[in-house]
Amino acid sequence: MTASSVEQLRKEGNELFKCGDYEGALGAYTQALGLDATPQDQAILHRNRAACHLKLEDYDKAETEASKAIEKDGGDVKALYRRSQALEKLGRLDQAVLDLQRCVSLEPKNKVFQEALRNIGGQIQEKVRYMSSTDAKVEQMFQILLDPEEKGTEKKQKASQNLVVLAREDAGAEKIFRSNGVQLLQRLLDTGETDLMLAALRTLVGICSEHQSRTVATLSILGTRRVVSILGVENQAVSLAACHLLQVMFDALKEGVKKGFQGKEGAIIVDPARELKVLISNLLDLLTEVGVSGQGRDNALTLLIKAVPRKSLKDPNNSLTLWVIDQGLKKILEVGGSLQDPPGELAVTANSRMSASILLSKLFDDLKCDAERENFHRLCENYIKSWFEGQGLAGKLRAIQTVSCLLQGPCDAGNRALELSGVMESVIALCASEQEEEQLVAVEALIHAAGKAKRASFITANGVSLLKDLYKRSEKDSIRIRALVGLCKLGSAGGTDFSMKQFAEGSTLKLAKQCRKWLCNDQIDAGTRRWAVEGLAYLTFDADVKEEFVEDAAALKALFQLSRSEERSVLFAVASALVNCTNSYDYEEPDPKMVELAKYAKQHVPEQHPKDKPSFVRARVKKLLAAGVVSAMACMVKTESPVLTSSCRELLSRVFLALVEEVEDRGTVVAQGGGRALIPLALEGTDVGQTKAAQALAKLTITSNPEMTFPGERIYEVVRPLVSLLHLNCSGLQNFEALMALTNLAGISERLRQKILKEKAVPMIEGYMFEEHEMIRRAATECMCNLAMSKEVQDLFEAQGNDRLKLLVLYSGEDDELLQRAAAGGLAMLTSMRPTLCSRIPQVTTHWLEILQALLLSSNQELQHRGAVVVLNMVEASRQIASTLMESEMMEILSVLAKGDQSPVTRAAAACLDKAVEYGLIQPNQDGE
Repeated sequence: MTASSVEQLRKEGNELFKCGDYEGALGAYTQALGLDATPQDQAILHRNRAACHLKLEDYDKAETEASKAIEKDGGDVKALYRRSQALEKLGRLDQAVLDLQRCVSLEPKNKVFQEALRNIGGQIQEKVRYMSSTDAKVEQMFQILLDPEEKGTEKKQKASQNLVVLAREDAGAEKIFRSNGVQLLQRLLDTGETDLMLAALRTLVGICSEHQSRTVATLSILGTRRVVSILGVENQAVSLAACHLLQVMFDALKEGVKKGFQGKEGAIIVDPARELKVLISNLLDLLTEVGVSGQGRDNALTLLIKAVPRKSLKDPNNSLTLWVIDQGLKKILEVGGSLQDPPGELAVTANSRMSASILLSKLFDDLKCDAERENFHRLCENYIKSWFEGQGLAGKLRAIQTVSCLLQGPCDAGNRALELSGVMESVIALCASEQEEEQLVAVEALIHAAGKAKRASFITANGVSLLKDLYKRSEKDSIRIRALVGLCKLGSAGGTDFSMKQFAEGSTLKLAKQCRKWLCNDQIDAGTRRWAVEGLAYLTFDADVKEEFVEDAAALKALFQLSRSEERSVLFAVASALVNCTNSYDYEEPDPKMVELAKYAKQHVPEQHPKDKPSFVRARVKKLLAAGVVSAMACMVKTESPVLTSSCRELLSRVFLALVEEVEDRGTVVAQGGGRALIPLALEGTDVGQTKAAQALAKLTITSNPEMTFPGERIYEVVRPLVSLLHLNCSGLQNFEALMALTNLAGISERLRQKILKEKAVPMIEGYMFEEHEMIRRAATECMCNLAMSKEVQDLFEAQGNDRLKLLVLYSGEDDELLQRAAAGGLAMLTSMRPTLCSRIPQVTTHWLEILQALLLSSNQELQHRGAVVVLNMVEASRQIASTLMESEMMEILSVLAKGDQSPVTRAAAACLDKAVEYGLIQPNQDGE
């Protein structure tokens, strides 16, 4: 019984494999392995799994599965051949050739094995030739670069460029590595010359890229501490190059931890996880080192943000995050609590504290349980207390600055820190200090503390008069603008609820006017003007403020210019203000009955501002487009900074979706670079943000020429986001728009159709062909019609035991004319490409003849033409089908159509009759007709 179950599952897997469902086949083989299979069956199942992995382009797993099959049966030529294919793809040609030689020895007459062996032998010879030709080149390059007499010459510059280019190819990188290259590159780094250091770092990127053993060897030769220390140099270009090298090293090591190692590759590496921790430990140490540049500190934070937290919460292992919290949380908090002005012991930039906040937030979000979060809170509170108690005024300032950092990041930890004894009171007291730096720290903390409604009401009662006093009396612009933002934040505590206003009528408009004035004053530094944008981000909840803001061309221009500046911390505030102006936040219209019930129960009912109605929103969108909002947002998306968080990306995605809502605005969005900017937003960020960006991409793809909107290779990057909208958790509108967009793409080229197939869209599209909603059903059928030009889709229709063809035939007889047209087009395409399908049409439904006759009698010429092509294909495919058609009323219909004016329908009808005459089924009349 078990043996028959194994055999049954194996056969099921084989059928799924033939149909192109490699994931399904893999599942069937895996299930069979879980049963009590014999060693022989296990070998077959493992080699079949290897075939699936080869098709899915997962070559590491393909090699593993083939090796398991070979362990069970050393003479399994299929397993040996599949392992050689996987090894070839992995670039391990020396191992692949051994497997192929074994295959040829087992089956000497097999031409496939002989041809594969010849091909791989040619590849090895080419690699040997390449390696030998580069030997002298590499040596010559290093001689020029290390020659003191060649200093600053064009020859030296060319040699450094050639070295970098050579290292980009794996064979070139290997050659440099084996030619004692890392030691020679170390000498270049030791020169301290910017050009030579950049060349060395960029060459090291090539050596370490996607290669774990070379990465570990490089760290061993150079020293982890030495590599990390380069981050801290004052030269910005060198620091960034070192940052890129370390990112590549992280990727290589993390891949090693994830996969584990075996064989040759793993022999050099004892424990990649240990190397990873050493690297992170050095980065954490760098954060608090005196003498490190502010830019270097920012780069170290950026690397930690990318390397430490899990990429997906589905991954159960967050041990790296826990280790970093235990070993380095205090060091991160030290950066977050450092003052930029006046400079303290640690050099920081305007973005350092924000980067520290983002890292803290990501670490906190990566925690899995209350015990882990409680430990995080405890460490933060202990650190703040250590500065707040017994360290004098300087310690209190440091503690309050750290609380501000937490409030901008993991706000739960920040709010708990605010509740520590004496902290909030000190904040209020220091707001009245006469020292500017003390006031700055306190006012900023007050602003960040006003985030929660209960906190806002407390500060409204205790701090508003103080903020107003600071705003009116302070002689320092930096203090006044921050006080103003505090008032803005408190004034917007009611959000979009028109009935919940903290301040008197007109107060928010006055605050907004002052914010716009600060924003437009280019005499003030960008770091201070950013606070004006923060104020507007809060005040634009008020529709009156939105209306005035979009009318102020100078303020919009200043906002967009600031978003392009080096003041990266402004991005979230800019995006928030734009979301508010375009009303692209989530809003559900309340049920009128529930509103009446709430009023009766004397419950508060949120009210929408009259100027937040759709007509006002559309007008604001057009004004923003005219002001150049898309160009500014495209620049924001390109930002290489941790400040562009997933939440910030989501806000930008929301704005883009609002901008493309109207068809007539989409051309402007495309012209200003909106199409290019949307692709990265649709591929990275929160689930909501990716979905919004993908929907915006769909809207652009539907109404514009995709080849112009997404030129070059970008068009292929659009497919995955569009396919993601087909999932069941998306709305019907999103499903419909995705199907329409994919229909457009599928009609462009075979390569695009292959990309759609590779993203496994076909089963989902087929599912929507059964959808009750007629527009979704029609869009899915149109999409399938275009995809039918691909061989793989034709194979699916030709496979036995499915109703795909039947569905198309039945839809060709539906009342919905557009659905008819799509289905008939698909039938015409399939019967032209696969004549064998013609003989199956009469078998799928007894109404097939009526459906084809109805198509030919349609008043719509497109339907007539498609019906005529289907009939012609059927007549040409088989004399028997032609006989059945000519014995019915079809002959009379074709005779009438053939006599009409010259058109595609007339020509197709005449061709049908001519073929029937050729078969001898009918005879021409005396006139030769």
